[in-house]
Amino acid sequence: MTHDITMLYDAIDATWAPASMTRVGPWTIREGRDGGSRVSAATAAGPVTEADLPQAEAAMRGLGQTPLFMIRQGDAALDAMLAEQGYDLVDPVNLRLGPLRPLMEEPIPLARVFAGWEPLAIQREIWAAGGIGPERLAVMERVEVPKKSMLGRDGNAPAATAFVALHKGVAMMHAVEVAVNCRRRGMAALMCRQAAFWAAERGGTHLAALCTQANEGSNALCSSLGLEVVGQYHYRKATEENAR
Repeated sequence: MTHDITMLYDAIDATWAPASMTRVGPWTIREGRDGGSRVSAATAAGPVTEADLPQAEAAMRGLGQTPLFMIRQGDAALDAMLAEQGYDLVDPVNLRLGPLRPLMEEPIPLARVFAGWEPLAIQREIWAAGGIGPERLAVMERVEVPKKSMLGRDGNAPAATAFVALHKGVAMMHAVEVAVNCRRRGMAALMCRQAAFWAAERGGTHLAALCTQANEGSNALCSSLGLEVVGQYHYRKATEENAR
């Protein structure tokens, strides 16, 4: 099974859901409600010109959001236009993808990872300690495709949590967070492997993850799991001067 980049971009919206998505002229406008860049960035639904830009900016300001655009494959002209307008480049991201089967060659050790919904209080605490608060938990709540939150244990202690959701055969990992005192013990890899088993039971074929290029640890983990870079994106964000 192959995955074109457009379907993978769609999987981001399906597995990490904005509060709303509306078409405004040639733009798709996302309402994020403080859930982060992924659910707040506008994207071009087709060719755009400088004359189209105020329409997107006004729509985002109307939602109480600073103008923010996701620059995807094929958006080079938009990227150059926004740079010319003084928009800052923010958070280049690697979109990584790999088959489930290699992640399932060994069984998950007994009682190490539990999957369920809703997230438990201890998971919310681990996420909160990593800066993932109620606004991002609300993003998880909004996801309508098959989903699970996962709790990992290191011995008898809760050690890690993550969110995974499945779209058209692709299980996409989000919000992987390991407690500080439990890091470098393979917990994140264990969570991804459990996600692979869960997805395979539901007809999934691949695991995906989104890693900022600056996060060396996350990219190294994904490489070790066989998740290769299959696409990239970044954001262009209005500065204080052009946000007014």
